[in-house]
Amino acid sequence: MQTIHNVVKTEHRPKKKPKKLIRIAFSKRTTIILMLVVQFTLIWLTFTTLNYMSAYVRIIFSWLAIFLGFVIINTDENPAYKLAWIVPLIAVPVFTSVLYLILNNQYSSRRLKTKYAKKCAETRKYLRTDKSLMNEIRSKDRDFEKLVKYIERSGGYPAYRNSTVQYLPFGETKFEAMLRELRSARKFIFMEYFIIDDGKMWQEVVEILLEKVEQGVEVRLIYDGMGSQFTLPFRYKQKMAEKGIKTLVFNPFRPMISSVQNNRDHRKILVVDGNCAITGGVNIADEYINQKDRFGHWKDNAVLVKGEAVWNFTMMFIQMWDVISGERTRCELYRPDEAQYPATDGVVIPYSDSPLDTENVGELVYMDIINNANDYIYITTPYLIPDNEMITALGFAAKSGVDVRIITPGIPDKWYVHCITRSFYKDLMDLGVRIYEYQPGFIHAKTFVSDDDTAVVGTINLDYRSLYLHFECAAYMRNSRCIADIKADMLDMFKNSCNEITYEDIEARSTFSKLTSAVLKPFAPLL
Repeated sequence: MQTIHNVVKTEHRPKKKPKKLIRIAFSKRTTIILMLVVQFTLIWLTFTTLNYMSAYVRIIFSWLAIFLGFVIINTDENPAYKLAWIVPLIAVPVFTSVLYLILNNQYSSRRLKTKYAKKCAETRKYLRTDKSLMNEIRSKDRDFEKLVKYIERSGGYPAYRNSTVQYLPFGETKFEAMLRELRSARKFIFMEYFIIDDGKMWQEVVEILLEKVEQGVEVRLIYDGMGSQFTLPFRYKQKMAEKGIKTLVFNPFRPMISSVQNNRDHRKILVVDGNCAITGGVNIADEYINQKDRFGHWKDNAVLVKGEAVWNFTMMFIQMWDVISGERTRCELYRPDEAQYPATDGVVIPYSDSPLDTENVGELVYMDIINNANDYIYITTPYLIPDNEMITALGFAAKSGVDVRIITPGIPDKWYVHCITRSFYKDLMDLGVRIYEYQPGFIHAKTFVSDDDTAVVGTINLDYRSLYLHFECAAYMRNSRCIADIKADMLDMFKNSCNEITYEDIEARSTFSKLTSAVLKPFAPLL
């Protein structure tokens, strides 16, 4: 009987394959990819044909490429980002000129930028650092005072005491804390995530959200239009709204060549009743809690913030909600009860970074940690594509005697990005930076910890997308008790889960990997 059963299964397999191929061929993902390919191909063919048809066209576009090159050089963009455009301008001036003009002259981008700036200006009055706290910081640490002033004035978010932070070292521990806090909700729940996948993790969350809606709790949800493009059912926003969960999609993905599609909401925020908030690298998908094996063991982390500092996360969410919806939320209705504020556990600064202004808050906070470190800096990042300034700062710290260590994935989620990541290893090692790879699988955590008194946990990778193109957020902790836990987690990984990269490892890379790195590295800011 077993043999017959196996034969029957074998006979039916060929019949299933065509159906699977048909589903793939007519899937939403395939349709979107094809539409984008068609658009790029049409632009390429149109202007390549013109290029061959007329010498005058070639001359015009050559001069246009030169002009655009000067324009790009004189912009305020990062030098590496400029180079990523100038190289193709030289190689294929016609196509690149047209593409650059299309991507940098769009009403949708300007409109989003205007709306976000207006909303931040309107809500500025709700975000001020307490004067007594600022005086206390000034009396103890003038260098830290400068950072607090910068984040408030340029980033828009103040510092707080009367707050505690709990470190959640894995996606599983974050999920447990998330469920616990959701069940405690009495007034409102705000959720903002880059990726929501309709699997086990999300279904457990939805079950609680629906219970809370029945109890009269206000539930609002934001998810990114590209991050969740292929992970949620069609018209999911409407389906959630019908169940009483107010839902918005940030920048819905459309298969059109557009610069605004680069600006994604990469933040991960949960706020419950204004009393607690969770942020970090953990999206809502089963691989983040190791219920699905994609790239070996998935290592991530988060922090649970309670007390006064939660207000910054509440305001981040409200700002984004109002920009997307056009509403004007009454912010004061979402202030927590001050009587519930815990005793002070250091200084906490939740902050956000926007791609729509000229401030690179995420990168400058990281740079401040590097420049002020005395003993050590430990870093985890899934994508290590630092710019020249970051490399210089890391190198200066290492040469000054600071123990600088960086952990990257042993098993990457994007092979081409990992090729670029590995291309920076030798440069950093030559400067004295120690590089480690997380051997059990993929590390998605974005963490800085330094000198036993400073740490950042959030959503900000060390690549161009996070630092320049995405909406991001993080929690900065100073003298908080959780910093010891973050350091202990790092030390445990160095000892038990990571291999330190050697020069022999670099030399052992395949020729294909080295060649791919060399070709892709100049275009890293555009990937």
